[in-house]
Amino acid sequence: MGKIKVAKGAPRTDMTPMVDMFMLLLTFFMLTATFRPQEPTQVDTPNSISEKLTPERNLITVYVGKDNKVFFNVDNGEDSTMHVRQEVLKNVGAAYNISFTPEQLEKFERMDAFGMPIENVKAWIDAPDNTAREALQTGIPVDTTEAATSELANWILYARKANPRAEATIRGDNTADYKAVKQVLDIFQGAKIDKFNLVTNLEKVEVKLENL
Repeated sequence: MGKIKVAKGAPRTDMTPMVDMFMLLLTFFMLTATFRPQEPTQVDTPNSISEKLTPERNLITVYVGKDNKVFFNVDNGEDSTMHVRQEVLKNVGAAYNISFTPEQLEKFERMDAFGMPIENVKAWIDAPDNTAREALQTGIPVDTTEAATSELANWILYARKANPRAEATIRGDNTADYKAVKQVLDIFQGAKIDKFNLVTNLEKVEVKLENL
């Protein structure tokens, strides 16, 4: 009796588990990713040949725009349970006898950089849309005669207390008035910040032998 031949089929790989895993990973990264906040003003930073990159976390950033307005930002650090931004706003407000509701503190924690007198921060948080918020972005008061007690100095002071690991950074426009940047530097000096990052655009420079 002849043997019965079993029909041979091409090997088949079931891709369903791989697709499921891909969708799970994609969902995980979408839910946990942190997007870079929008800058409060357009800052055209100067060029340099420095190759040092600004860290992504633990940053205190002071912006100086083309119109010499000063803006401020501090991130929540690596541990979101510390609620760094909430602590900063709460303490700066207390220094000026201004209190914020838990809802305002929670909302502020998720917001971007800002620049206005402390008495206008509540209105900025509660503004109905971005257009209303932009109208309030008049710049943080910077008083060179009393740098140690200026509003910007207090934002920096309480940001450092809330997150001692935070590094100071200046992001100035290349057309900003030197006096405006000098005011920020004076405040850094008053806060005993001797080391800080100056954000620039990386520009490749070719060095020729005849120039050496």
